[in-house]
Amino acid sequence: MAQQGVLLDQDQFCCSVCLDLLKEPVTTACGHSYCRICIEETFTPRPNLRKNNMLAELVEKLRKTGLQAAPPPALCYAGPGDVACDVCTGTRKQKALMSCLACLASYCETHLQSHYESPALKKHKLVKATAQLQEKICSHHDKLLEVYCRTDQQCICLLCVMDEHKGHDTVSAAAERTEKQRQLGMSQQKVQQRFQEREKELKELQQAVESFKRSAQSAVEDSDQIFTELIRSIERRSSEVKELIRAQEKAQVSQAEGLLEQLKQEIAELRKRSTELEQLSHTEDHIHFLQRYQSLSSISVSSDLPSIVVRPLQSFGDVSKTVSELREKLEDFLKGEWTKISTTGVLKTIRTSTLDH
Repeated sequence: MAQQGVLLDQDQFCCSVCLDLLKEPVTTACGHSYCRICIEETFTPRPNLRKNNMLAELVEKLRKTGLQAAPPPALCYAGPGDVACDVCTGTRKQKALMSCLACLASYCETHLQSHYESPALKKHKLVKATAQLQEKICSHHDKLLEVYCRTDQQCICLLCVMDEHKGHDTVSAAAERTEKQRQLGMSQQKVQQRFQEREKELKELQQAVESFKRSAQSAVEDSDQIFTELIRSIERRSSEVKELIRAQEKAQVSQAEGLLEQLKQEIAELRKRSTELEQLSHTEDHIHFLQRYQSLSSISVSSDLPSIVVRPLQSFGDVSKTVSELREKLEDFLKGEWTKISTTGVLKTIRTSTLDH
């Protein structure tokens, strides 16, 4: 029964770093106990440590009785794209749940408990686990970036305010985030307005192209109807007229399709910008927001894009009219020359002359 009691409480004698029975147990100022080697390899600078003799004796008794610590609960190891715990040792580390902006480290569920239990660590700022902690550190002072210098438009630490940025216009990162969030909203409105304008222009141009194609097809059909009424001698002219129509159609459709492609590319870019700005507006990370905003806001979306005016495409009504006039002229010519058609030679001359014209 006594041994069963030890088994029930033996998790109290496990190191929260290696999850094994304590080896050379030492106690930190906050009252937590760790293996000496675990605490010395994990924390920099090394905290004040006191050897816990009583705990060492208890652990030694556990070892002599042959009892082993109960196996740890199922671990959630960090995979591709996950943030690994900075405290876990070994080749495989557990997936971090939260990152501490004060400790500048990320913690798994097991190693995060001290931040919930220790009065000193409870004051630390915890955020969702992120691999971008290094971006939040001042490269000059190794301190947390929590101030924004409007003069130099960059994130700085508190020591920078009193050093190279002394006398500059500085505010807290949160305050600058609020202002940039307002500007971001205005940019989103401009992007959305331009996006809607381009979609409208795209629709108008597509309708114009369809109307133009119908007009071209109608012109081809009219030309066919007219030329089928003419004699075989002008079939070659009919083919040439159709080729001219198709050539003009191809040229103008090609030009219109170029504008269509340009519109689609601009719409895709605007949609991408809208998505990036939307995602940025919801991020909780002030520093990441300010650093990403700088690059996103440097690209104008309101005035750099060229204006595209959708104009009506030329129809082929004049072509059909010209062909009809040609038919009438030919018929009048033949009627006027009919009295001369008394021999095969005269008729052949008329047909040859008509083709040449």
